Amino acid sequence: MKFIDEYQNSELAKGLVKRIAKQSTKTIKLMEFCGGHTHAIMRYGIRQLVPKTVEMRSGPGCPVCVTATADLDKAIALTHLPEVIITTFGDMMRVPGSYSSLQQAKAEGADVRIVYSVMDAIEIAEANPEKSVIFIGIGFETTAPTIAASILKAEQKKIENFYVLSLHKLTPPVMKTLLDSGEVKLDGIICPGHVSVIIGSHPYEFIPKNYGVACVISGFEPLDILLCLDKLVRQIENGQPRVEIAYPRGVKPEGNRKALQLMEEVFEIGEANWRGIGQVPQSGLKIRSKYEHFDADKAFSVTLKPAREPKGCRCGDVVRGAATPLECKLFRKVCSPERPIGPCMVSSEGACAAYYQYHG
Repeated sequence: MKFIDEYQNSELAKGLVKRIAKQSTKTIKLMEFCGGHTHAIMRYGIRQLVPKTVEMRSGPGCPVCVTATADLDKAIALTHLPEVIITTFGDMMRVPGSYSSLQQAKAEGADVRIVYSVMDAIEIAEANPEKSVIFIGIGFETTAPTIAASILKAEQKKIENFYVLSLHKLTPPVMKTLLDSGEVKLDGIICPGHVSVIIGSHPYEFIPKNYGVACVISGFEPLDILLCLDKLVRQIENGQPRVEIAYPRGVKPEGNRKALQLMEEVFEIGEANWRGIGQVPQSGLKIRSKYEHFDADKAFSVTLKPAREPKGCRCGDVVRGAATPLECKLFRKVCSPERPIGPCMVSSEGACAAYYQYHG
C-alpha cells in the first residue's frame, strides 16, 4: 500500500539505523512535539534502535494532556447549566478535573455527548433548537480549521444555538517558551507532522536561528521517524542546525493556505493556559468579535472553584519533557488506563498511555 508498506520496509530501516549509529558521536537530547510521534516511536521501538548517544523525550504534543485543569473545570461547569448539551471528542470525557469529569457529569444526568466531528455538533444544534449546544474545542493547528469552518457554517445556516468553547493552542509559541525556560536542554526537535501540514515549515525558522536547535518535520511511519532522526543527527554533528522536511508527501513549506485562511477569518491570537506550563503568550486562538455570538466564553457565565491538580500526578512534568512517565511514582502502580489519575494516561496521544502500552 503506497505510503504505508514502503515506509515500513525493515531492510531500509536497518540501513538507516546503521547510518545513524555510524555518524552519531555526540550525546544529544531530542524532543518530539507530537503525541502521535510518541506512540509511533514507542510502538516501533525506535528508542531501542537508536544509539545510546541519542536521548529522546516527549513534549507537549497531546491536546488533551495540555488542556489546563482550570479550563477543564470550566467545561464541566457548563454541563450544569439548564437546557445545555455539551459535545466533545471522546478522550475528553474521562479526563479528571479538579472535582469531577465530563463522564461523571454525564452519569449524574448532564447531557454530554461524544461526537466524531464538530459538524456532528452542528447537526445536534439543528435538531435541538430549544437547547444550547456547546462544543468543547481543543487541539492544535490541526483541528482549528475545522472548528473555524463549523462556525462559518453555523453563521451561513443562521444556527443561533451553537457555541464553541475555544481552548485551541498553537505549537511554535510553546516551543519558544520551553526553549526560553532552559529546563530541558535540547539539541534537536522532531517537529509535528499533522500540525506542519497546516502551518508548513516556515514558523519553525526562529528555532535554529535564535536557539541553535535543529528541527526536522517527521511523518509517522518507522522510516519517516528514522529518516527524521538521521537528518537531525547529521545537522547536530555538522553544527548546521536548520529546518528540514522529512515528510514531503504531507508537508509543504508554505503549509495549507486554505486552512490558514479559515483560522485567520474566525480566530485571533491570544494567550492560553497550558497544563504544567501556565499562561503562554500568543499561543491560543480566541473567537473574533465578528463571531462572538458563537463564543461560549462570552455567552455563558459559570462560577469556578480554585483549580487543583491530582495529588502525586506528574503529567505537567511529562508534558514539559522534564520527566518521563517512568519517573512518576503513580505510573502503573496507581495510575493506569482503566483508572487514570491524569490526562497523560487518559488520552490516546498521551505519553503515559504510550509508555504503559509499549514500554517493556
